[in-house]
Amino acid sequence: MKNIKIFVQHFSDEAMKQFLLHLDESMTLGKKFIIQDLDDTHLFISADILDALRAQIDDLMDKISFPTDKAF
Repeated sequence: MKNIKIFVQHFSDEAMKQFLLHLDESMTLGKKFIIQDLDDTHLFISADILDALRAQIDDLMDKISFPTDKAF
């Protein structure tokens, strides 16, 4: 019997969920990682992909953020 670790992710932002669905569908992380789409704010995600997934989210946040310490 194979042990599977599952992580439940809760989102308050529909855009973030759509980003994760896109990563899963395009297999950007090398494989599909969403086990089940539960509802508008919850996904079952394979726990073994969490580190790579967090890195992708951090990269996205870096791209869409701007520094607040610089004067305009």
